[in-house]
Amino acid sequence: MDYLKKTFRWFGPEFGVSLSDIKQLGVQGIVAACQKVPIGEVWPVETIATLRSEIMAHGMEWAVVESVNIHTAIKYGLPERDTYIANYIQTLKNLAENGIYDVCYNFMQLIDWTRTDLDYILPTGASALRYSPVSASAFDLFILERENAKESYTKEAYDDAKTYFDALTYLEKKKLEESILSGMPGSKKLIALEEFKANHATVLKISKKQLQDNLSYFLNAVIPEAEKIGVRMAVHPDDPPFSVFGVPRIVSNYQEIKFLLECCPSSSNGLTFCSGSLGASSSNDLVKIIEDFGEKIHFIHLRNVTREEDGSFYEADHLNGSVPIEKVMKALIKQQQARKRSNNGIVGIPMRPDHGHVLLDDKRRQIEFYSGYSLIGRAIGLSQLTGLEMGIREGLQV
Repeated sequence: MDYLKKTFRWFGPEFGVSLSDIKQLGVQGIVAACQKVPIGEVWPVETIATLRSEIMAHGMEWAVVESVNIHTAIKYGLPERDTYIANYIQTLKNLAENGIYDVCYNFMQLIDWTRTDLDYILPTGASALRYSPVSASAFDLFILERENAKESYTKEAYDDAKTYFDALTYLEKKKLEESILSGMPGSKKLIALEEFKANHATVLKISKKQLQDNLSYFLNAVIPEAEKIGVRMAVHPDDPPFSVFGVPRIVSNYQEIKFLLECCPSSSNGLTFCSGSLGASSSNDLVKIIEDFGEKIHFIHLRNVTREEDGSFYEADHLNGSVPIEKVMKALIKQQQARKRSNNGIVGIPMRPDHGHVLLDDKRRQIEFYSGYSLIGRAIGLSQLTGLEMGIREGLQV
C-alpha cells in the first residue's frame, strides 16, 4: 500500500530530541533545516551535505526542508529583494544537488505563529499551546501599544482586554509577552520587543494587496527555477488564519490559497496542508481545500485544535477536537488514489504529526525542546494518525 510518508521534525540535538530517539519511532524521514545559516544567506552545499549525512547515518532520509525562510526584504517588497531572491534560488539548487526536493516555507509577517499560552494545562495534566483573543488584545493594546489600536476594537472587547490585563501580575504579563515573542521555531532566543515593535510598524504600512503582490513577485521569480531542478515548493498557511495585531493575512483561507497557486501556475508551486493552522477558523472547509487543491499538496501537517465560542483555541489530541480529522485523512487518501491512477504526482506524500502535548517524561526536559515539539506527545500523535490511516485504508479497501 502507498501510505503517507511518515516524517518527524528535528531542530537539532540541543532541542532535547535526538535522531536516535526519532529512529525508535519508525519514521522514514526527517524534516529539518540549516538553522544556523542567517535568513537570506545561501545555504552552502557542504552545510547541507553534512546535515544530510548525519540524518542518513541514523537510517533515515532528509525528506523535507522546513523551512527555507524568506527575508523580510522579499516580504515587504524592498529594493534589495532581488538579491535575496537570487540567494534563495541558489539555496534551492544546492538542496537539489544533495537530492532534497521538497521545501516548506511561509510568508507570515512578524513571527511564524502566534500563541498566548505555551503551557496551557489540560484536564489530563498534560500541557498544550493555546491562543486567546482577549490575551492577544491585551498584548496589542498594553504591551505592543500599537498606534490607534483601540479604534480597531469594540468597546466591549477593549474593556475585556483591559480588565484581563489589569488583573495580571508582573510575572504573568512577562509570561504573556514571552509567549508571543517565542514564535520562531528553531530558536530559543526571544524576539526583542523593540525589534518586534519596529518590524510591526513597518508591516502595518503595507496593504494586504501589496503583500499578495510581493508573494506573487517572489513565486514568479523562484518557481520557474525550482521547476527546472525538480524542487517542490510548499507554502505553509498563516497561523492563526486570521488577522492578529492588525496585520493582514494572505495564506489563511480557500480564496487566498487559490490566489497564490494561480498567480504562478506550476507543479512546483504547492501547499503544505496544515490541518491545525487552517482548522483554527471555523470558516475553513478543510475537506474542500484538499479536494480542490489536492494535486498541489506537497507536504502535510496533521494536528487538531479545539475551538471555543470566544474565538480561543487550544491544540487538542491529534484525533479529537474541532477538526474532522477522519474526513481529512480520508480526503488525503483519496488524493493519493487519484495520483496513483493517473500516475501523476508523489503518492507517498510526506506527513508529520504537527505539535504535541507535553506529558510524562517530557515534563522533565520541557525546557530543552521548542514549544509544541515534545517527543512523547508527537510520538503519540504519530501512532494515532498511523492507526487512523490504516483503518480508513482498510475501509476503502485500498
